[in-house]
Amino acid sequence: MMKFADLKIKSDSELGEELQGLYQEQFALRMQKAVGQLARPDRVKKVRREIAQIKTLMNERKAAG
Repeated sequence: MMKFADLKIKSDSELGEELQGLYQEQFALRMQKAVGQLARPDRVKKVRREIAQIKTLMNERKAAG
């Protein structure tokens, strides 16, 4: 899990790549949960939180211009 301060120093393109990877991981975790093979249930919450942090940061930058 990345710290929010680490996310702040990344560029928009890097954040986009990170977000894409997290969406893929979230999908994989949902599939694992559906078939009952989820090894780390806590990871679902952490991925969701990281996605929210990145989207918040991107929206703040967009609003700032």
